[in-house]
Amino acid sequence: MSAHQLWTSGTVRALVAKLDPGGLVRVGRQRRGWRQGDLGARIGCSASTVSRLEQRGRRADLELIRRAAREVGVPTHVLAASLGLTGAQATIVAPERPRCAEEDPMRRRTLLAAAGLAAPFSLLASLDEALAITPDPTGSPVPFDSRLAAARSHYDAGQNSMLLKVLPGLLADAHAAAIDRTEMSFARLSATYSLAAQGLIKIGRYGQARLTADRATVYAELSGSPLVSAAAARELSIVLRHQDQPAAAQRHILAAVARVEATGLRNDAQASAYAQMLCTTAYTEARAGDRDQALAMIRVAAQAARDLPYEAPEGRLFPVTPAAVDLYAVSVNWALGDAGAALEAGRRLHASQFKTAERKGRMHTDLGRAWWQWGKPEQTAAELLAAARVSPSEVRDPPAIRSIVSELRSGHGNVVGVRQLVAAAGMTA
Repeated sequence: MSAHQLWTSGTVRALVAKLDPGGLVRVGRQRRGWRQGDLGARIGCSASTVSRLEQRGRRADLELIRRAAREVGVPTHVLAASLGLTGAQATIVAPERPRCAEEDPMRRRTLLAAAGLAAPFSLLASLDEALAITPDPTGSPVPFDSRLAAARSHYDAGQNSMLLKVLPGLLADAHAAAIDRTEMSFARLSATYSLAAQGLIKIGRYGQARLTADRATVYAELSGSPLVSAAAARELSIVLRHQDQPAAAQRHILAAVARVEATGLRNDAQASAYAQMLCTTAYTEARAGDRDQALAMIRVAAQAARDLPYEAPEGRLFPVTPAAVDLYAVSVNWALGDAGAALEAGRRLHASQFKTAERKGRMHTDLGRAWWQWGKPEQTAAELLAAARVSPSEVRDPPAIRSIVSELRSGHGNVVGVRQLVAAAGMTA
């Protein structure tokens, strides 16, 4: 039987209908005459892990499914269909949890409210529902790319609630357009999921962010674009880092670095993607405690960004500038516990070097974290208050920054600016 006959056979169609990617891996493995241990050796796992992957279907780890499917020759569009990714309604890609009887909208409302949400519950609930069952297309006459650009502008402006509001409709329309299975439509769908992941990471909703980042990586692979794939891999690595999975985070970001490097870095768009991947790698290494590697990576990132323009062109997927790399150096040194080096790295930074409110605010919060690490509450409060003035959401939404504000309130309530900062963060004085 030829490969074409196999992947269009009734057996394969049945596995796709059952949403069983593990079964497809088994079919491909058996066609090659491999044992489970043979496949495991090729993808870096044990025979028992391959056995579980083939039995658990969609409940298996998404990245492992993708690697195994690629190794045994499962066509990308067949794998996507078995994951429920090519119809009008996308199914959950991340590992599923058993659904309890009490896991209903009321229970989700209670859980979300108890978490002290920075964003309105109704918006998070709407997005949660859209991730479970893709809504019907909106029928908007506005071109999709214009709407996606506007959504990115909400993120850049620190308008996280506005971003959450428009995401369900964008996802619905991106899915509807992807029925044509063109590389461009898959790229748009991946970009939409990546943006959703960015917004969810910003407000600390890491479970939902993992789901959106997982989907972004699948659609990025379907798009065939190395830069779109790099963007999706970056978001997934950031989520994994927040979920205390540094090794997995590093695997994803290093794979993205290699993918971008393979383009030859022949233009500024590719060079900026490469610099961004190196920055993310450096910070991931720093959070894992690997000082030498983190500092080496941030130095290489600075070299890669050296010839980039000081202001990134409009619409660039990775709007990295030399100043942006310097800001990453602040974060890297802070993560390594070296507040002095972090503040030295940020000594020449100023808000005018950054184009968006989100980046201006992030500059102030990163410097604020360094001052807090050094035990300087006055300077910490000043930086965080500056962030609140530029982009209130940078102080109100990220859990780590809210934690610092809470500690300032309880231990340094008389420091200049703390009361205003507490109010800006939406906390009780």
